[in-house]
Amino acid sequence: MAKIEGGKIVPVKVSYSESLTKLSYAIILATLSLNKPKVGIHKYRHSGNLSAGIHSPANRFPLKHAGMTITYIETPLRLFYTTLFCIGIPFIILRLIWRGFSVNAYWHRWAERFGKGPVISDDAAIIWIHAVSVGEVEACRPLVKQLRTEYPDHQLLITTMTPTGSERVKLLFENSVFHCYLPYDLPFAIKRFLNRTKPQFGIIMETEIWPNLIYYCHKRNIPLVLANARLSERSTKGYAHFPEFIKETLQNLPLIAAQGQDDRKRFQQLGANIENVHAIGNLKYEITLPASLTEQADAMRHLWDSNRPVWVAASTHEGEEEMVINAARQVRALFPNLLLIIVPRHPQRFDRVAALAGKAGFKTLRRSDQQACPADVQILVVDTMGELPLFYAASDVAFVGGSLVPHGGHNVLEPAALGRAIVTGPHYFNFNEITTDFLRADAIIEVSDIQSLADTTIKLLQNPQQRAQMGEAALQLIAGSQSASTHLINLIKYNITHHAPD
Repeated sequence: MAKIEGGKIVPVKVSYSESLTKLSYAIILATLSLNKPKVGIHKYRHSGNLSAGIHSPANRFPLKHAGMTITYIETPLRLFYTTLFCIGIPFIILRLIWRGFSVNAYWHRWAERFGKGPVISDDAAIIWIHAVSVGEVEACRPLVKQLRTEYPDHQLLITTMTPTGSERVKLLFENSVFHCYLPYDLPFAIKRFLNRTKPQFGIIMETEIWPNLIYYCHKRNIPLVLANARLSERSTKGYAHFPEFIKETLQNLPLIAAQGQDDRKRFQQLGANIENVHAIGNLKYEITLPASLTEQADAMRHLWDSNRPVWVAASTHEGEEEMVINAARQVRALFPNLLLIIVPRHPQRFDRVAALAGKAGFKTLRRSDQQACPADVQILVVDTMGELPLFYAASDVAFVGGSLVPHGGHNVLEPAALGRAIVTGPHYFNFNEITTDFLRADAIIEVSDIQSLADTTIKLLQNPQQRAQMGEAALQLIAGSQSASTHLINLIKYNITHHAPD
């Protein structure tokens, strides 16, 4: 995808699942002149008392409006959306094949992507969580802990969309949860998935708005919660082009737990029921890092030379590594023993980034080489998964990538939780509210280009007191935002599992 910025065409990166949704939605715009939707009336009936509904797999949790008349809207847009998705299946498969050349895991488990998830026994009471990729899986960790406390008789199913998200689920939860990919948003795949897994209710992390998934869960009286939901101004404008379709989809969600007040207002603006949308804070604020992490980082720095300045550029995207390396040349003029650590966001780019660093004339080492990092190594490329917190902890200054290019930034909470001085570029629109909070608290510095990145990094490396002040401000901000999962659980208990039918 691309956009016009400053008179030039600039590429815009979007996630795999987001690209599928936006492609379908974009073509739907052509159908806005279709006839008005036909309205059908259906009545939900829920048998059994409340306690039976909670603990017995034979009964489902009652919706907030169970027993009341609920309107299903069969729109031409839904039919057209589904038709487009079906037409797009060959292209989706080709994309899986193409991505498989970079990440072999995309060649496997295709059946799950078309609804053949695990067959779960009727004896199991299932709570389902969807976390699209690594970031969402990490964000759901405090929620998983709370759900296990509040619903000890239930088992958890966690779905993802990406192989990296899948690997993270396995690493964090091992065999304590069911796991599979979420199927594509096709009616036959969604029905097959729901038939096999039989969730009592579902929690969708972030803003994965799949119209067919939400529609068929609503029809089956399976409440869905949109949790940790965020909605940028740009996405709101895009959704607003087809108001009836998005309004119907959002009104099929009995609970939307938005990250902030801005997100809450945007969901309401798009037609979500006001009483169903709540601003609870960000689950990612509830970050828990291993107690041993700082000790491991100190030991690693001792091997490098404790007095050596360390600058980490984390979650970088195409085009950013060149900018960081060019900035590092200027930093190295004042700090000749600087160690620059580059952590590319996507595994398929590891080789390319390592080659780029070497071609730029820097002595480069890859983390996967499993060698000590001697004093003559100038750039360390972290080409392993799951180690970013360790390298944040070992750094003096942390640049959070995806922000010097118009990708939208990444989460700043891991380096913040470690009390590090953080630098971001101007493109943090995917994490606008969090990043803005940290900017207002003087816990982050925003830069705009290579020169300002170099100047800011030099200033921070020269001023340990400023780094400490920024780190302390970040820690205080996180400490004041640690209750989002508790708020979410309370809303689920009231609106989803403990609200008796009228």
